[in-house]
Amino acid sequence: MKNINSFISALNDQERHTVAELDSPGKIQAFLDTIPYSSESVYRCPLQVLRDRVGHCFDGALFAAALLRNIGFPPLIIDMIPNDRDDDHLLALFKLDGYWGAIAKSNFAGLRYREPIFRNLRELVLSYFEQYYNVAGEKTLRGYTAALNLTSFDKWGWMISDAPLERIAQRLDKIRRFSLLTPAMVARLAPVDERLYQAGLQGANEAGLFKP
Repeated sequence: MKNINSFISALNDQERHTVAELDSPGKIQAFLDTIPYSSESVYRCPLQVLRDRVGHCFDGALFAAALLRNIGFPPLIIDMIPNDRDDDHLLALFKLDGYWGAIAKSNFAGLRYREPIFRNLRELVLSYFEQYYNVAGEKTLRGYTAALNLTSFDKWGWMISDAPLERIAQRLDKIRRFSLLTPAMVARLAPVDERLYQAGLQGANEAGLFKP
């Protein structure tokens, strides 16, 4: 709770009001949906996302983890791993009645919220598979990391400072990874159909799209 208290004490009155209103996973996702997707390569801590009202998937996942923590959930994130022709994508995780859900900020419409209906993380990650594609129309999701609990970064103040965020990114590069597809499965993948392709890119910030 020490880090939560530091986060709350750093807020002004208006920011405290905003945070107090984000009292469910769905409301946290709705907030992230209102802010523009960042095409910048910089990381923003949760406090800075709240103040700048902009963020990419890394920023959004950390923001969601912080706000989930504020309402009693552990601050967990997971990284979904594509092939080398796409960006990875971070999720903030939460669990209700034994089932996993996720919150995310994405440039793609289909890579955001998931209801807490998934029995395990593999099921949850696989729910993103058909919507995880690049601008060339290739389905690119290949694996995911173990969940990372951000309390281990509390001593660096990840909720209120941008300085430790590179440490989190580096840790995600090193933790255990799980593969989803065999080479034979990859070879059989069909391209994304045009309707799904166009639907997923509704409202996208073109500058933030990975160019394979």
